[in-house]
This record gives sequence, C-alpha cells and structure tokens, in this order.
Amino acid sequence: MIKLEVCANSLASALAAQEGGAIRVELCENLNEGGTTPSHGQIAMARKLLKIKLYVLIRPREGDFLYTDLEFEIMKADINYCIETGCDGIVTGILNIDGSVDKKRCSELVQMAKTKGLGVTFHRAFDMCADMNKALEDIIELGCERILTSGGKSTAIEGVHVITHLMEKAAGRITIMPGSGVNETTVANLIHFTKATEIHSSAKGTVKSKMQYQNDSIIMGGSYIDEFSIQVTDAQKVKDIIRLANG
Repeated sequence: MIKLEVCANSLASALAAQEGGAIRVELCENLNEGGTTPSHGQIAMARKLLKIKLYVLIRPREGDFLYTDLEFEIMKADINYCIETGCDGIVTGILNIDGSVDKKRCSELVQMAKTKGLGVTFHRAFDMCADMNKALEDIIELGCERILTSGGKSTAIEGVHVITHLMEKAAGRITIMPGSGVNETTVANLIHFTKATEIHSSAKGTVKSKMQYQNDSIIMGGSYIDEFSIQVTDAQKVKDIIRLANG
C-alpha cells in the first residue's frame, strides 16, 4: 500500500487530507513561498481535530536554508510549541554556506523532537545540497525518519532518476519520499520508476471567494495573485492520487 502525506496549507486543507485518506499531514503556510511555519492557532486546531498524524513545518521564512542565530532560536521555540501541543513530528532542515547539511544545528533540532517522541522529516533543503550523496549519509546519521525530495529538480517526475538512485543508496536505512508536482497525472509513473512507498502532494484545488463585491483595482501583496480565490486541498484529489498510486 502506497501511503500519501499531504502538504496542507491550512486547517481546512488538513481536514480534507484526512477525509481523503492521507496517513499524515505536513502542516504549513505560504505554499507559494515554498512553505513556512504555520501559526500556533493553526497547529492547535489541527491537533484538536485531526486523527491522522500531524507533522509541522519548521521553517521561519522563505528563501534559502542558511539561518541566522535569531532564526535558529525561532525554530527551537516553534518546536517546543509542537511538543507542548502534542504533534507527532516536525519537518525541517538547515544548510551550511557551502551547501552541506548543518549537522550541528540540525542535530540539536532532531534531538529536541526525538527525545519527546516526535518524528523528524528532513525537507527539500536536501534538494539544495551541493552533494546529495553526502547529504543522504549525514541525514541518516542525524536520525531522521525520512527525506522529502524532488531529486534536486523542480518536480519529482523531473528528478525521478535521482530519486531512484537515492532509494537504492539508502537501502532501507531511511524513507525517501518523493514530493513536488505529484498529482493524478504523474503519480503512477513516479511510483513505477522509483518504487517509493510514501509520496507527498498538496492535492490542492482552487476555491473561489463568495464575496459579492470584489475590488479588482488592487493588489494586496507584492506580486499579482487572484485576491478572490484560495488554494485548498481537495479530498477527492487525495482519494484519486492514492487510488492511482496503488493501481
């Protein structure tokens, strides 16, 4: 049975993931920026309402994965909140300036989580590493459960050969979970080539605003987006991806 983790950008998305049959949620916000840590309110409500596993993205900002000391303290504070709230795990990753895994600071975060019974996924900071084979060994040494990866490419299907190589090299020592661009169109081929047992998808669709009055002369953010629609995980898409993955 191929298992699906859903990258949920809100509580509504997390509940849709659960309804659709996902085994786990990676809760985050700001998917257009690659995902950042969700609010404490989102985490608390998700823990209250979800029966499936809840992992929380620990990423204080968009951009690279080279963090300041202050950002590192923020990450630790967020992990402590996840522990207090009863989350099942965290999703994180920190790199050094040369593109290697920051083993010292990652180890501190991993141990914070694991000593309190939380699992740890190393996220797509892995795809930004200068040497993915070395990074794989470093992450295994850290004690992470899994690596979320697109094989160093924009989408997992583009990086399928690298993902397959990583799975062979990992040899069961850690789970390699393909993610990015995993949808109803790509999932069957991705499973066929990689033989992955866990996959990661946002399974999202567009929900239009119910606002009757819509001011179309304003942009609220720094770039153009449709201010009157949001992206939310679709329970039916979750079901379809699971069915096609196991077809």
